[in-house]
Amino acid sequence: MARPRSDIEPRIVHAARRRFLEEGVDGASLRTIARDAKTSIGMVYYYFPTKDDLFFAVVEEVYQGILQDLLRALAHDVPVKERIRRVYERIGKLSKLELAAVQLIAREVLVSSKRLDRLLARFQKGHVPVVLQTLMEGVEDGTIDARLPPAVLFLCTVAVGAMPQLARRVISKRLPLPGLLGDAFTDQLVDVLFNGIGGRGTAAKVGRAAQS
Repeated sequence: MARPRSDIEPRIVHAARRRFLEEGVDGASLRTIARDAKTSIGMVYYYFPTKDDLFFAVVEEVYQGILQDLLRALAHDVPVKERIRRVYERIGKLSKLELAAVQLIAREVLVSSKRLDRLLARFQKGHVPVVLQTLMEGVEDGTIDARLPPAVLFLCTVAVGAMPQLARRVISKRLPLPGLLGDAFTDQLVDVLFNGIGGRGTAAKVGRAAQS
């Protein structure tokens, strides 16, 4: 029995994801992807005129699910600090498929400025403005320091929470480290973001040193 035509596009995307992860976008052959998807090269070009179009279809399939969860995490039902915590928690619970997609994205944007530009444009229509809006609400209610520019706030939020959660998922099985498990780790990241890593009295010591 012939496969329904509507089944072809997702089969191509899934086959492409496997090949891109194994060989990179530039190294993967569209003919091989077509063979893996049990279709023709013509059908690949029909749905995806360029290899980059296919790459972004792979990205979008995973990103849509993550984006919807992030939008729910940033809903206005709790204070800003708790919303950021929910974002960190969601990132810490990426599925194997989602984590593989993130690793693919990270690898590919380093070798293609075109992919990076297109990816940034997509994120600017996705999670970036919502995260920024949440941070600005934190500035307005006094949760976040109003002296810091929005770009700095956004980058710090990513660097302090999202990156450690991703790193934990990648290295924890290879390099077990105490304190990198579960909700406690997420709570620690939130505490670092809002309170810093300086010990009690550090600010006063720095101030006295600057005056001397």
